[in-house]
Formats: sequence, C-alpha cells, structure tokens
Amino acid sequence: MEPVNEVVCVVDDDASIREALTSLLHAYGKSVQSFNSGQEFLEEAPWDTLACLILDMRMPGMSGLEVQEHVINNSHVSIVFITGRNDVPSTVLAMKSGAVDFLTKPVSEEALLRAVDTAIATTQTQRREAAEAAALRALYETLTPREQELLPLLVGGMLNKQAADVLGISEYTVQVHRGHIMKKMRAPSFATLVRQASRLELETTSTSNRGF
Repeated sequence: MEPVNEVVCVVDDDASIREALTSLLHAYGKSVQSFNSGQEFLEEAPWDTLACLILDMRMPGMSGLEVQEHVINNSHVSIVFITGRNDVPSTVLAMKSGAVDFLTKPVSEEALLRAVDTAIATTQTQRREAAEAAALRALYETLTPREQELLPLLVGGMLNKQAADVLGISEYTVQVHRGHIMKKMRAPSFATLVRQASRLELETTSTSNRGF
C-alpha cells in the first residue's frame, strides 16, 4: 500500500475542547480535522486518509456510540472515545465494538497521544490486512471453476489420485490443474497454498471424511 497522510479527526460539540485537542495534536505533528457533531463528521470525513477518530461519547443529536456504529460498518478507522464522566455501561459497549481506548475528561496529554498512536497503528494494520485479503481473493477468482473445486480437496489432504476419483477425472488432469493453481495463486510451496486456502476460509474435505 502507498503511504498516505494519516488524518486524526476530533468530534466534540464543545468548541474549547476541539480547539485544545487540535492544537495539541498539531504540536506533535498530526494532521487534524475537527467537527462539532457526529452528523457533520459522517457527511464530511476524509475517509481515504482517516486513521484515528477522537470521539466524544455524549453529544446533542447523534451520540458517540451511534457514530461508532456507522464507522465500523463502513470503514477501517480506530476510535478513541472521550467522555466527561465515568460511564461504565457505555465504556463496555464502546470497547466491545472495537474502540482502542476510552479516556475521561480532562484528558492527559500523554494518555491521549499514546491512544492516538495506538489507534493509527491499528488502522494501518487493519487496512494492510484488508488489502492483502482482497489481493488474495482476486487471485482466487482467476481460478477456473474446476480449479476452485479441486483446491479445497488438495489442501484438505487428498492425494492427486483421491481427488481425481472424487471429481471423476484422471490423475494427470489433477496434476495439471494443481500446477495451474499454484501458479495462479502465486504460491511458492504447497504449505503456502494451504495457508492461503485457510485465509480464504475455503471449506475443505479431508480424506477421513471421504473414507479414504
């Protein structure tokens, strides 16, 4: 993936808090945008470069938890919640939904910066994994229907002859397909192919299930 200018978004209805957090993050070299409501953020957020969302839990209109629900369903963005009071139920809900941290106002500079760095690193990891998964899926889609049918049999532990019997084709044809699969999946070894199939969550058929 090409490096991008990671953006931190601050969403809080309190202008003084937005300004304070924005100034602090700018001082530490972060690119920052601020919004006064969850709705404004959802309408104008820089999704392509957004890496961390600092989100107030309680705001007029859309709450922080409601904003979180929209974000986690539509993007890979890590969230740091801030709140004016210790709200245990909301904290539990936020963390179960994947929030990186939950800070109580007034937020310490050290805790905030640590949480933001963790959030950015988490977002980068999620996006890299998503890109790798998409690339792997694209390779899988280049396989012919027969090759896609054969792949789970092979990674499930069947020998070429056994897979040939299951599919009603010759062992030589299985060998040819196997070579094509390895090439198209860019797998340097069979062990790599097994790992790829696992990441694709293909349903495999073991030899024991077939009675071999």
